[in-house]
Parts: sequence; C-alpha cells; structure tokens
Amino acid sequence: MDRVSPSTRRATVLVLVGIVALSFNLRPAAVSVGPVLAELRAGFDMSGPVAGLLTSLPVVAFAVFGALAPAAAGRVGLHRVTLLAILAAVAGLLGRAVTGSETLFLLLSLLALGGMAVANVLLPSLVKLHFPDRIGLVTAIYTTALSVGLTAALVLTVPISDALGGWRWGLGTWALLAVLAAVPWVALVAHDRHLDTTPRTIGYRQVARTRLGQAMALFFGLQSLQAYAIFGWFAQLWRDSGYSATTAGLLAGLLAATAIPLSLVLPNVLARTADPRRVLFAVVLAYPVGYVGLMVAPYSLALAWAIVVGAATATFPLILTLIGLRARTPEGTAALSAFTQSTGYLLAALGPFLVGVVHDATGGWTWPLVLLLALALPLLPLAAYVSRPLMLEDQLGRDPDRSAGAPRSARS
Repeated sequence: MDRVSPSTRRATVLVLVGIVALSFNLRPAAVSVGPVLAELRAGFDMSGPVAGLLTSLPVVAFAVFGALAPAAAGRVGLHRVTLLAILAAVAGLLGRAVTGSETLFLLLSLLALGGMAVANVLLPSLVKLHFPDRIGLVTAIYTTALSVGLTAALVLTVPISDALGGWRWGLGTWALLAVLAAVPWVALVAHDRHLDTTPRTIGYRQVARTRLGQAMALFFGLQSLQAYAIFGWFAQLWRDSGYSATTAGLLAGLLAATAIPLSLVLPNVLARTADPRRVLFAVVLAYPVGYVGLMVAPYSLALAWAIVVGAATATFPLILTLIGLRARTPEGTAALSAFTQSTGYLLAALGPFLVGVVHDATGGWTWPLVLLLALALPLLPLAAYVSRPLMLEDQLGRDPDRSAGAPRSARS
C-alpha cells in the first residue's frame, strides 16, 4: 500500500487552504458596496447613473475578465495567474477605500472585481488539477467558504463601518482579508514550474460551438440571473410588504445564509449520485415554490420563503461542481469554466434590470415574481441535459486518453 509522504500531504493541505481562503474573498469586492451605497454616494456626491454603473460593474468584470482567464493561465501559469488575481483584488480594494476621486473609485473597483473574476473562473480548474478524484468534496468546501464570505460582507460591512468611523473602513477591511488569502499562493506559484507546458488549445469559441458549453452557459446564466435579482430586490420587496429596513436586511441575510450548509453537502452528493437530476430538480423547484409563496404571503410567511428561496440559490455550487465533472482535463475545465461563467454573467445582468422595469411598470411585486418564476422553469430541461455523462473533450473530438497524464497535487 502506497504511503503519502509528509511533503505531499503538506502540499495538499496548502492547496486546500489556498483554495478556501481565495473562495472566501471572491464576493466581498462585489457585495460590500451595497450595504453602504447611500453613505458612499453622499461621500462622493455620486449621481444616480454613476451609482447604477457601480452596481453593474461586478457583472461586467465577471463577463469580460473571466473570459480572459484561461488564456492568461496558459501563458503565465495557473497558480501564478491566481496569485496575480488576488494581488489585483488587494490593490483595488485598498485603493478604493482611500481615494477621494469618484473616477478612481470606479476604476479601482473594476480592478478588484477583475481580479476576483479571473480567480472565480480558475477555481474549478484548480480543483480538477489537484483533486481530480474529490471534485464534489472540494467544491463543496470552497463554495461553502464563498457563501460565508458573501454573507459576511452583506452582514458585517455596516457594523464595521459604524464601529471604525465610516464606510471607507467597512470597505477597506476586506482588503486586509484578501492579503491573507494571497499568502498560500506565494508558495504555490512554484507548482507552475512542474506542470505540463503543452500549449493550451481549447479556446472560447470552440466551447461555444458545443451543445454542452451552450447548455452550461444558459444554466449558469439563468441561475445567476435569479441570484442577482434576489439579492438586488428582495430586501425592498420585504420593506414594501411592511417590514422595517433592518428586518428586511436580516431576511435577505437569512436567505444568503441558507445556502451555506447546502453548499457544504450538495456538491459532494451531486458528484457521487448516479442520477444528478434528482439533486438538481429538487433545488431548482424551490424557486417556483418560493416565488408563489411570496405572491401569496410575503409578510406573514416571509421567514419560510426566505429559507426556500435561499435553498434554491444552491444551484450555484451545483453548476460549479458540474463544470469540474464535464471536462476530462484541467485545460478543458478552465475553458468550460470561462465560457460558462463569462457568457452566463452577461445573461445574468438582465435580471435586476428586468425586475426593476416590471416593478416600476406595475407598481407591485406580483408580476416581477411571475417573471422570475417563468425564467426559472427553463432550468429544469437544462438540468436534465447537463446531468447526462457528457464530456467537453468528447464533443470537441479530443482524445479522451489525454486525461491519463493529468497532474494531481501529489505529483505537482
């Protein structure tokens, strides 16, 4: 029986710590602005259109910079690019917390979000590279860390700002945590010297021509559309239903927190089950249940519907798990991840906008919820397709035996 050497075990632990620390920091750059947006606008005398641009930057960054991640990793190295992405996020987060220029605040926010977008796309490839036999388990761990980071940024940015003296402290705190996330990757960049240097040949357009790539991008886009609409508007929905701003914010926090335990369990269940449709269908169907419930009893049963809709948002860690399962190599995983996420985020940008338009036109929340329900239903046939044992390389006509030499952390 082969024994794992202490050095190999330490390397594996370092990779896992690096992935978890990185994941925790993937969302604060995007969501920490929202809780202090009013104070930020007052500080810069920011107009409504500029504030709208600021809130749309996360989607733009994830779509544009995410698409560039595989090519950058192929030229510079997967681990080096990950470290550079974290450092870009640190620079952007810290810089925007101290600048007095509105323009620089926007540009530095874009820098931070661009770094996180690149890291976001590369994570499934890192999991595929280092943990090819434990994709479900490691994805469960890192998506849980991501959910914790998202919830923490939503809940803690305002208390930190109040305690330390203003919104700049509330935003700048997340830069310090990003610095800690960079530490493991300083050591991990050495792995790039030992990996296969075969040119990366799976491109964005090639993935776009496959049915698997198209289905994955649609699934990712529609579930992200739901999430952006939910986090952008549901606090206001509960305020309009009669709750105070504080209570509405707590309900939104509960919705986000519901995904944390599910993110820890469901990806591993999905990876191990013979029929992933059961897991995907159960989670996707929580959307219509929650939306109908909010139409009928948005106030009296708000707690229940927050939990149900929060459970539906667990589609996010499940689609990330599928990205790792639907390619044979780290190269294929990176390409599929880039196309799925960058294209999907472009579609997701429509969610908050459409909900806002319908809400303004109708003066209520019934028709926006009907819209979200209608856009959730296509997730069911898409889930049925991506649950099939399909592989990106097979649809590209690549040799499936290429995976035989795929490196693991034990050999890196």
